[in-house]
Amino acid sequence: MASHSIFRKSLRLPLLFCRNGQPFGTRPLSSSAIPAGQDDCAVSYLVHSCGLSHEAAIEASRKVKLSSLEKPDSVLALLRQYEFSDTQISTLVRKCPYFLLADVKKTLLPKLEFLSSLGMSRLDLAKTLSYDPWLLRRSLENCIIPFHTLLKSVLLSDVKVVQFWKRKSIFMDKVSKNVLPNVEFVRGMGMPQSCIAQMVTSHTEIVMREPEVFRELVGCVQQFGFDPWKSNFVQAMKALHYKKTWRQCEEAYRSWNWSENHILSAFRSCPLCMTKSHKKIMETMDVLVNKMGWHSHKIAKFSNVFCYSLEKRIIPRCSVVRVLLLRGLIKEEKLSLATVYTASDEYFLNKFVNRYLNQVPQLLNVYQGKLKYEDV
Repeated sequence: MASHSIFRKSLRLPLLFCRNGQPFGTRPLSSSAIPAGQDDCAVSYLVHSCGLSHEAAIEASRKVKLSSLEKPDSVLALLRQYEFSDTQISTLVRKCPYFLLADVKKTLLPKLEFLSSLGMSRLDLAKTLSYDPWLLRRSLENCIIPFHTLLKSVLLSDVKVVQFWKRKSIFMDKVSKNVLPNVEFVRGMGMPQSCIAQMVTSHTEIVMREPEVFRELVGCVQQFGFDPWKSNFVQAMKALHYKKTWRQCEEAYRSWNWSENHILSAFRSCPLCMTKSHKKIMETMDVLVNKMGWHSHKIAKFSNVFCYSLEKRIIPRCSVVRVLLLRGLIKEEKLSLATVYTASDEYFLNKFVNRYLNQVPQLLNVYQGKLKYEDV
């Protein structure tokens, strides 16, 4: 019997679902040449050594030609040495079958060693690479190391770099072409390190844009009077970058009789008010205008209210305030809208809840959402 029985053309035999009587993942097949034109052999290898389904193996075999098992066996052996699970290996091969032809000593091993040297555990390494296997095809010298250098200059520690890398390794695709020039551009404007870090980590899609588009966006933000030294500059970049969302916000605010001046004033006060969903804006306005009775133009002066949770902060606090107003325990002209929603939980409880429990014993239940203010 031939030494590599899994390369029989028939795929119906139970033996084909094992290697020497052992299930997938036990050990790789011994290296040997795959006869030219025998695609069934490659498909069988992808099924039994890599854990792909028969359909996925056929698809992968169309993308990569396995003329020999030497490189694939070496790749699989290295991945198992780095504690990749059978499922993770299967995912890697399905997403990026080309890496089976990688040169272990020259390309694959140096990449794994570099990533491990940064403090990335083997568990995290396996999770990251199985999620984004294209990392294995990127150049260590021209892509991975420059990416690390950039992040280290922004985030200042390998720990933070690894944390970011685990979430957004695809970011490195445009490091040299787009990200580095964009970061240097805003750095040259005097943008502080903290703002650059915020831009890179929280608004990655913006800093990945082409330098011409990025610079145009920065110029637009400057025209609105934002200071690169302040964090709201980056927030304004986000708001202006997503034009569709801006238009939706604009439409929502106009439906509450905001003029162009109201919208621009709100944007300058809190740029993130132009990044909220149409639903969030409408529901918040409904509470503040229809239930609380505040004029919509007044809300434009406190636009950061749209950044707070409706369920966890705005509704509970407004319900309490509404009870106190109806009872005549506080006066609206002396009430600051900003105080209602920006105050800490402790301050709000002491000033608006605990202070009036003798007059309104149910007030805490209203605050906790156990009782509607209309029922008090």
